[in-house]
Amino acid sequence: MSACPFCLRMALAIASALLTGVASADYPERPIRLIIPSAAGGSPDVVTRILALELAKQMGQQIVIDNRPGGAYTIGTEMIVRANPDGYTIGYANVVSLAINKSLLPKAQQPYDPDKDLVLAGQFLSTYNMLAVTNALPVKSVKELIEYARQNPGKLTNASGGNGTTGHLGGELFKIMTNTQIVHVPYKGSPQGISDLIGGQVQLMFDNLTSISPHVRSGKVRGIGVSSLKRSPIFPDIPTIAEAGVPGYETNAWGGIVVPVGTAPAIVKKLNTEINQALLAPTLKERYAAIEAEPIGGTPEAFGAFVKKETVKWADVVKKSGAKLD
Repeated sequence: MSACPFCLRMALAIASALLTGVASADYPERPIRLIIPSAAGGSPDVVTRILALELAKQMGQQIVIDNRPGGAYTIGTEMIVRANPDGYTIGYANVVSLAINKSLLPKAQQPYDPDKDLVLAGQFLSTYNMLAVTNALPVKSVKELIEYARQNPGKLTNASGGNGTTGHLGGELFKIMTNTQIVHVPYKGSPQGISDLIGGQVQLMFDNLTSISPHVRSGKVRGIGVSSLKRSPIFPDIPTIAEAGVPGYETNAWGGIVVPVGTAPAIVKKLNTEINQALLAPTLKERYAAIEAEPIGGTPEAFGAFVKKETVKWADVVKKSGAKLD
C-alpha cells in the first residue's frame, strides 16, 4: 500500500525542520562573510566593523568584511541577494538600499527587490549628518552659506558618499528648503568626498558624523550644522541646521543586518539575538558614543515597520526635489 501524499509531505517537512534545527544549533561553524556595499573607511564601514568585532567574540567565529561599493549600493546589495542563504553570507543594508533606492532608481537599474529578496535580521544603529564646508569657503554659518549660495547660483558643489545617500538627498532637501542652486557631486564613498572637501575641490558636504567628525575636530573642515533636531553632545557648540536658519530640517542615517531570502528562520533569529546582545557590550557602546552613533536593536518586525515609514518619507523628498542619479 502506498503512503498518502499528504503524509509524505508532512514527513518531509518535519525532517527538514529537524535538520534546520540541528544546523542552526551549531551555527556558525565557520567564518561568516559580511558584505558592506560601500567603501572602506566610510561611515557604514566603520560602524559595521565595530559591530562585527563584538559578533565575532560572541559567536566564536571570524567575521570577514567584504567591501563592495558602487552603483548606489546596488552592486554589494545584489551580491547579498544572490548569496547562498545558509547564514554564512550576511550583509549591511541601510536607508539607501532599503528605502531610498525604491523611489530614486529607475526600475531598470534595480536588479533586486529589497522587500522580496532580502530578510531583515535587525537594525543596529542610527546617526545624523554634519554639514561641513571647506576652509577655503568664506562662510562660517548656515545663514552665511545660504546667502552665498543665493548670490552664486550653481557655483557651489555638494560632495556626497554616493547617489541616494543621505548626503545626497539631505543636500537636495536643503536646496528645496532654502531655495538655492547647488551642484551635487557623488563619490564612490565618503572618504573620497571628504578628501576633496579638505582640498577645496568641492565646497560643502552633508556626511555622517561617524566619518566627518574627526576632520571637523582637527580643523581640516568647518562644521556649521548638524541634521538632528537637537545639538550633538560631541559638538555642543555647533547648532542644528534647523535652529541655524532652516526650521524643520532633519535627516538621519541608519543601518542593519540582512540575509538572502530563503535563510532559515532559526538562523535569522540567532543573528537577531546576537546583534541585540552585541549592542549591550560596553566596548561597542563606548565606541559608538565617541562617533555619535546610536545603538538601536529590536526585532526584525520592528525593523521592517521602520523601513516602511522611511520609504514613504524619502519617496516624498525624491518627488519634491526631482532628485536623480548624477
